[in-house]
Amino acid sequence: MPKNQFQRMVFAFLTVVVTVHAYVFYSLYVVNGNILTSINGTNSVIDAINRQGGVYMLGRYLPIWAVVLVEFLLAYSLEVIMGSPCSFRLASRVFDPRDTHPVLFETAIICATVGLMCPTMSFLAAILYYPYYNGFHLLTLLANWIKLVCFNFPFAFFSQLFFIQPLIRTVFKALFVGKNSCRLDSELS
Repeated sequence: MPKNQFQRMVFAFLTVVVTVHAYVFYSLYVVNGNILTSINGTNSVIDAINRQGGVYMLGRYLPIWAVVLVEFLLAYSLEVIMGSPCSFRLASRVFDPRDTHPVLFETAIICATVGLMCPTMSFLAAILYYPYYNGFHLLTLLANWIKLVCFNFPFAFFSQLFFIQPLIRTVFKALFVGKNSCRLDSELS
């Protein structure tokens, strides 16, 4: 997997691109889809979002692309600063990377990443999507955060473990293993 800082940044970028789109889709369509369609009197979620003028975020309605961009910037920053380094350290506390089968060690890293990133991003989402039109109350923020963790954690765990990370690892290997083998071929010549 990633061998240097550049590769770690690319790996994090690929992961966050797929993850943010999956979570925005999950949040809008699966968790809030019925509410959005019934409030706006439409048959589809995208029509409901368009009718209300976008997605409610930061106390105003923003287009979906702005929501994805804000979440991408926050998730990428957190992944690079906290998620990747801390999850590797946590997995290394339980398993020795030199003696553990790579699949088991990568699974431990994925579990640690979900355990760190899901509550953190859910807290940020509780702030971003807070119903500011009702005023601000700390208990409402905490209740929204716990609700989001309960909704997001199962989705985050299973989607990362069985879909997103295997996809990203396959793409990453296609991007970097070919370059490494070409470099080795040229060094051997």
